Amino acid sequence: MTPLSRKQMAWRAAQDLKDGTYVNLGIGLPTLVADYIPTDREIVFHSENGILGLGRAPALGEEDPDGSFFHHNDAFLMIRGGHIDVCLMGAFEVSETGDLANWSTEDPSFPPGVGGAMDLAVGAKEVRILVEHTTKDGKPRIRKHCGYPLTAERCVSRIYTNLAVLDVTPDGLVVRELVEGLGFEALQARTEAQLVLANDWQTLKAPA
Repeated sequence: MTPLSRKQMAWRAAQDLKDGTYVNLGIGLPTLVADYIPTDREIVFHSENGILGLGRAPALGEEDPDGSFFHHNDAFLMIRGGHIDVCLMGAFEVSETGDLANWSTEDPSFPPGVGGAMDLAVGAKEVRILVEHTTKDGKPRIRKHCGYPLTAERCVSRIYTNLAVLDVTPDGLVVRELVEGLGFEALQARTEAQLVLANDWQTLKAPA
């Protein structure tokens, strides 16, 4: 079993973005998603810093002048007004009911940084999370209840990890895809929250 790389996780998340949607990308891993948008789709990326129409980092001479810059107050009005279709964020933890913790670990040596996460968690029409399935020391990030301070309750709809794709549903956390060579029981052993395997689950594959 080989977990997905961060770039492969970003690629997988990019495949689910529909043509014509307005998408906010959180800092860190989610910013990689812009590099993997299928060529037949137009996605408008938004930043709470005050940018609309950003994309992948261009090669020299291939810069795209389209896009707009504005006061970050206006960017937050777009979020709070319900104009962002999807927000892709990172997380420290996600609970089995879709609670999100991604702004503080309460570690004094690791300053908190909420940014626009709380506004996005409740203002975006859909919140999807990209996160490695466990911490570096093997502790689960997908938990029954978040141990860190919450960003928002019951806001997450889908989780992309380096091992699986999970949906938050009224029936619990449903496993839609699993990396090749990883069984459901092995995934459950790496997850504190109770999982349900979808009847139509598929193998999670991404380009090398």
